[in-house]
Amino acid sequence: MTLSVRRRWAGAAGLALGYAADQVWGDPRRFHPVAGFGGLAQRLERHTYADDRVAGAVHVGVLVGGAVAGALLLQRAVGRSAVPATACTALVTWAALGGRSLQREAAAVSGQLAAGNLAAARIQVTHLVGRDTSRLDADGVARACVESLAENTSDAVVAPLLWGAVAGLPGLVGYRALNTLDAMIGHRSPRYLRFGWAAARADDLANWVPARLSALLAAAAAPLVGGSPAGALAVVRRDAGRHPSPNAGVVEGAFAGALGVRLGGVNVYRGVVEDRGQLGSGSRVRVADIPRTSRLAAAVGLGALAVALGIGAR
Repeated sequence: MTLSVRRRWAGAAGLALGYAADQVWGDPRRFHPVAGFGGLAQRLERHTYADDRVAGAVHVGVLVGGAVAGALLLQRAVGRSAVPATACTALVTWAALGGRSLQREAAAVSGQLAAGNLAAARIQVTHLVGRDTSRLDADGVARACVESLAENTSDAVVAPLLWGAVAGLPGLVGYRALNTLDAMIGHRSPRYLRFGWAAARADDLANWVPARLSALLAAAAAPLVGGSPAGALAVVRRDAGRHPSPNAGVVEGAFAGALGVRLGGVNVYRGVVEDRGQLGSGSRVRVADIPRTSRLAAAVGLGALAVALGIGAR
């Protein structure tokens, strides 16, 4: 077996092992590298912040460029031996993925709503969404949870696996760094409207293909939750453009069509009301739809792993 073939198989094996580790343990509870990166980004922001797009682009370039450079050095250090390369890819993949933790949060919200504890569910769902949840009814909390499961399955499972398959450790690390910065500064608050512009636009580009793969996988898995592939894709074609995000609308539309529910609508973010359009024409989201969405998200994650392994082993 040639060196290049060994490297490809080591990368594919590392992705599979990292995915398995995430499914078993979820996010590392201590010394999470993503949290460490976020802390570094906050400290750097004290020196780079300005109400300006160029300053934001420099901030993103320094952090993402530094993360990719570090990953390249690590890949070079372990790349000649299959076992260290596999182990390293597995560890980075485990840190980059967030599927299991996402499922746990959704299960907690579902359990609280099923028990009638709306106040606790409103608080719990803030771990998944950035909207104001203080006045949501049970169905509103359920919708927020379902929308987060859909979008974050693409962002926290499909995209890292795809970038890892295509670009190895630098792809995994660079994507996770960029996605973390988007979560930190990519929102349209007064402070970050211009400074966070580069992070938001770069994240849109990085997630363009993964979002559409997620939608295709959700459509393919629709029969598992009582839907049809054709119905899911029809919602994407008809409704995805109503959402302000070029990627979230595609993924949430596919999930809405697969589940036979309506997603989107009016949300409140830091006192600002946003109408994100209606996705789907089914029933309102109910508490019972959260476990169905979790099953669909799990199927999408497995499908993404299969695609990533197919790419990585070639």
